[in-house]
Amino acid sequence: MAPYSYFDLFAVFCEKIHRIVTLKSYIIDVGDEPTMIDIHTHILPGIDDGADTMEDSLQLARAAVENGIHTIIATPHHANGRYDNPAKEVKALVSKLNNELHMKNISLKVLYGQEVRLTQRLLEDWEKGDLLCLHDSSYMLIEFPSGSIPEETFDFFYELSLHKIQPIIAHPERNAMIAHNPDLLFQLIEAGALSQITSHSINGVFGSKVQQLTLQLCKRNLVHFVSTDAHHMVHRGFDLQQAYASIERTLGYDTADYFRSNAELIVSNQLVQMREPVPSNKKWYKFW
Repeated sequence: MAPYSYFDLFAVFCEKIHRIVTLKSYIIDVGDEPTMIDIHTHILPGIDDGADTMEDSLQLARAAVENGIHTIIATPHHANGRYDNPAKEVKALVSKLNNELHMKNISLKVLYGQEVRLTQRLLEDWEKGDLLCLHDSSYMLIEFPSGSIPEETFDFFYELSLHKIQPIIAHPERNAMIAHNPDLLFQLIEAGALSQITSHSINGVFGSKVQQLTLQLCKRNLVHFVSTDAHHMVHRGFDLQQAYASIERTLGYDTADYFRSNAELIVSNQLVQMREPVPSNKKWYKFW
């Protein structure tokens, strides 16, 4: 292989400088550890199964900062049959929480989004203005029922693409159909979707089977983000730093950095670079 020319090195340098300038408003110095963005949390008080009170939200915020997180996206459940949190209400509560964080000198930035259940009303809610993409980007966090994948999923994802929206599938490793047949996720990724695994899955909180499946999905390039899906301080808190450390040990630093960088691209509404998904019939994959 020919050595890099000065022009090649200069191009790489300029690309890195561009990225730093683009993302500088999201970077807070918390020491030597890499700072992180969490794109899926339930930190808003009193609107779903996450934080109950504003004090709970503030405790979660402090825990996030201690875990090396400087920016989170609040993604309350919407249209899951139990909770409805339309865009206007979510934005108002995010503004209120950010004011509280400022008054309490907690160095955390909260952005708005939703965890949108894929239902028949998806497009209707979008037309009504009730849905939010993550931080007004072109990415929408989509949740499947835990035991199934709706038959209309590919049709809905196609309709979202017509609105220039790219779906991010929340915690696919915890979906029963995908756990039984991971190639279902492969097909969705091939169709243009992205996916986000949960840090608790990587860390073994949901058991070794879920942990092994999660690593398998990562090795097949079917994962693009890691997030906490934080709900509460004790049972489902912030452990993103631990998850990235585990990913570095098992999958390598480049994979961990890929996930971290993709979260940054979300908040700056830039294109997420998708690695080539690996089908299960690839010979090398059978050795995993």
